[in-house]
Amino acid sequence: MELKSVKGTRDFFPTQMRLRNWLFEQWRETAQQFGFEEYDACVLEHEELYLRKAGDEISQQLYNFTDKGGRRLSLRPEMTPSLARMILQNQKAFSFPIKWFSIAQCFRYERMTKGRKREHFQWNVDIVGQSKEVAEAEMIAMILTFCSRVNLTSKHIQVFLNDRRIVNRILSTLQIPEASHLEIMVLMDKRDKLSQDLFEKMLYEAGLSDWQIRELQSYLSVSSLEKLSKLLADETSFSSLRKVFEFLNASGWGEYLQFDVSVIRGLSYYTGTVFEVHDISKTQRAICGGGRYDSLFSAYGGESIPAVGFGFGDVVIMDLLTDHQLLPSLKSYCEYMIVPFSAEQTAVALQISSMLRKAGASVTCNFGFRKIKKSLQQANEAGVEKVILLFPEELSKRQVVVRDMVTREQNPIAIDELIPSF
Repeated sequence: MELKSVKGTRDFFPTQMRLRNWLFEQWRETAQQFGFEEYDACVLEHEELYLRKAGDEISQQLYNFTDKGGRRLSLRPEMTPSLARMILQNQKAFSFPIKWFSIAQCFRYERMTKGRKREHFQWNVDIVGQSKEVAEAEMIAMILTFCSRVNLTSKHIQVFLNDRRIVNRILSTLQIPEASHLEIMVLMDKRDKLSQDLFEKMLYEAGLSDWQIRELQSYLSVSSLEKLSKLLADETSFSSLRKVFEFLNASGWGEYLQFDVSVIRGLSYYTGTVFEVHDISKTQRAICGGGRYDSLFSAYGGESIPAVGFGFGDVVIMDLLTDHQLLPSLKSYCEYMIVPFSAEQTAVALQISSMLRKAGASVTCNFGFRKIKKSLQQANEAGVEKVILLFPEELSKRQVVVRDMVTREQNPIAIDELIPSF
């Protein structure tokens, strides 16, 4: 029997689970600060929910199969399609805009690299039904609020913003047919992971001429929003992104922001502003990313509903916090450990533990019947506040000895007085 976890997945032992719960708590509390409500969906979905336009990589990364009823199903690779399905099911019952978040486990069969596994948890936050740029600004402000909570500052991270309409304008200027735009965008999204020669080779294989490749590289090298807008002479494509910058500057987040025309996002359904958060050196995968997706609902047969959202995975952020030594030191926590020293004391140990639990305390019993030094060591490792020692002499007087694990003081106390004393 293979005892290792499935390739690309993880086991969470108690030490890792404490950190995972801490991270989820930071995500959850941040979303609730902004007035978002939590939702969830099953990790199994119909495969067709994810089969989209050609060139959309996620459709090639599914853990998909046929179930015993002949249905084509898939493990969830991302949460946004499930959100769209849920809203379309009950669209008339909702009052828009909807502000929802989830912490979902996702699966993608892809090549594993640093920061990318085949299974991960993702904080998904979406505003559905808001067409104004304030939605994008609120998304990014929420991300940066979370980062502030975990002590990441502008010295650690930056938000890189672009707009798909700007990229479409560049490709149209280069006389690239609209039908090829998505394929080229997928390649552009891989640009940071490829050598320049390989990137240009892939563009050539996609049908671009030497002139188009050269000009595209030239546009991608422009780091100024103002300069690029003058080069393209098309203010319409830039107006929305300018408002996002304006709103975020007004909110006090300006030092985190940077325009980057190479930010594309690989998913096909993005229609406007797109953004990614990276470490300051931009040497790792994106910490998180998202954007506006106004056409997804209509692609599923519903009415067109404007929407903005982001996905924030747990793998890269934990790596980054580890690198900067910003993870908290978390111990297991239990208020009391009861330590009997013989099997004959089992009943009284259970009686005391039951009494304390009914009073609302967290209690564990150590029935290892070990020597006191070993029992106290185990209590310390378990993060116990106080140890209740069942010494035979004290028990004969209906007393126990209570040891404070911080001060190391210990005193006898009558069993009947345990609850009032705590």
